[in-house]
Amino acid sequence: MLSKLCEWFWNERLWFPVGLGWADLQDRDGQIYAKGADLWVTLPIALVFLIIRQIFERTVALRLATAMGVKEKVRVRAAPNPTLETYFCTTSKHPAQSVVESLGKQIGCSQQQVQRWFRRRRNQERPNQLKKFREASWRFTFYLLAFFTGLAALIDTLLPSQYWYYMIELGFYISLLFSVASDVKRKDFKEQIVHHVATILLISFSWCVNYIRAGTLIMLVHDAADYLLEHIVEDERSDREETDDSEEDDEPPESEKRLKIKNGPLQNGHSASNNNHHRKTE
Repeated sequence: MLSKLCEWFWNERLWFPVGLGWADLQDRDGQIYAKGADLWVTLPIALVFLIIRQIFERTVALRLATAMGVKEKVRVRAAPNPTLETYFCTTSKHPAQSVVESLGKQIGCSQQQVQRWFRRRRNQERPNQLKKFREASWRFTFYLLAFFTGLAALIDTLLPSQYWYYMIELGFYISLLFSVASDVKRKDFKEQIVHHVATILLISFSWCVNYIRAGTLIMLVHDAADYLLEHIVEDERSDREETDDSEEDDEPPESEKRLKIKNGPLQNGHSASNNNHHRKTE
């Protein structure tokens, strides 16, 4: 069954006009044709890209971030709490008000304290500005170099230069697909996966069917425009951090503080001196 399906898929009538076949794509007389077997080299290239990326982000990107004033923001960490941590990891990161009340009763904390804990815990999972800068600088550097490489490959009429341009581009997008789980998760995460898979399939298809010149031009335009998406699409965890404004609600107003300092502690809405005066008159 599988052999018949394979034979039908690679039937010459589906791939070639009348009078041509797979035999016409055999290398001869100095003419070299693209083959699907050439794409196997993209897997080790993708692994090499992953290694180069780690080195780049830990050396070049860090120094560039320091030069541009990009720093890692220190966040207030949530206090260890097994009950809240279990709910956060297994149920929801945004508990409803009724759940907040229930959790507060379990651990003996107020609702504001529980809400503040969840805010701080969510902020812990947000990637810092430095991590986002390192990832963006790596992609921008590749797109910049790939653009000029594509220009040279487009001008050159020799297949070897276009071959390596294809393999490098394909290896890069395979490496992005490998690292997407550890990268900053963006709002268009699913669309990003579809984009990488579609790009890999289209590059592979254009190589196999020998649409090399057209494919080189398309990849050149793609590299020139893809980095612009870094400014358009925000990542899911890069929104402004949730602030602990509610912490201020736990403290009494400033006017009440001054009244305490002036007249002493308040009792039933009156200062201690006023309460003593009422006791004497009684």
